[in-house]
Amino acid sequence: MINNIRDRFRGFKRTRVEPSQLKQLVHELLEESSLDATYLILIIGSCAIATFGLLANSTAVIIGAMIIAPLMLPIRGLAFGALIGNINLFRKGVIAVFLGTLLALLISCSIGWIVNLPSFGSEVLSRSKPNLLDLGIAVAAGCISGYAKVNSKISASVAGTAIAVALMPPICVIGLGLAKFNLSLSLGATLLYLTNLLGISLACMLTFLFTGYSPVDRAQKALLWALALTGALLIPLTVSFTRLVRQAELETHLRKALLNRTVTFQRLELLKTDTNWLSNPPQVRLSVSAQSPVTSKQVSLLEAFLEKETGQRFSLIFEVSQVKEVRGEKSDSPHK
Repeated sequence: MINNIRDRFRGFKRTRVEPSQLKQLVHELLEESSLDATYLILIIGSCAIATFGLLANSTAVIIGAMIIAPLMLPIRGLAFGALIGNINLFRKGVIAVFLGTLLALLISCSIGWIVNLPSFGSEVLSRSKPNLLDLGIAVAAGCISGYAKVNSKISASVAGTAIAVALMPPICVIGLGLAKFNLSLSLGATLLYLTNLLGISLACMLTFLFTGYSPVDRAQKALLWALALTGALLIPLTVSFTRLVRQAELETHLRKALLNRTVTFQRLELLKTDTNWLSNPPQVRLSVSAQSPVTSKQVSLLEAFLEKETGQRFSLIFEVSQVKEVRGEKSDSPHK
């Protein structure tokens, strides 16, 4: 069995791409990287849909925008152009990505300024805190996109959806943050955008390389640049990932402390918790059901208890659904 695997691997390594195949791929990528009317219309449409979906906090609408977003096309072009040293292809890809991104930023910022919501929902806030998991998603999406381009058996729409998932929503969040002068929101979304852009580009390069569309010695310089730029993002992404793990541990500790070590929760039923880590101190919203109301004094005591238990100060907000016992009326006389 091991020999069989080795033979298959050797066969893969011996695979060479014909010059006609390489020429055809370059031609297709040049067409896909063109800044034409179709590309601009799709950018405008997908950005508008994604921005309204983010404002409405609607996952379904955002997914609809992801499907039609065309940013995956020039990204593959610039990745392959850099890999084989084709300056024309690389330049066309960079221009298309840059102008598409700039146009989407202007549209999302304008929509955010016009709508002027007082606050944003979870779909917006979740894209302002990227971490190592997002880099993993970007790399996987880039591999799918690159392989779909060189393998006609895979639908291009699958790759397009995977990459659009990673790019258009963060651009729109940057624009929404700029509309509200929320610098931290825009910076977080910018980090996510760069993480996904570089992760996708690097994964596309590696996929084109491993499928034989570029010799290793020719691709070394471009790969080193892509690795260096992506590696520079590992520091903030690692810090963010560590913070995410710490927050998950704190949330688990918080729930256990409330449910198992407080008298208040012996008469309450905890339905749901939601923690906003962007506020200072972190704001914990607890949905509970109870037969009697929760007082402000009880909440203050619970906040002091949690600070002592976890070493972290929390602001608690209770959403209480009161439970009332209702019984049938008692008859004054026995039934006849």
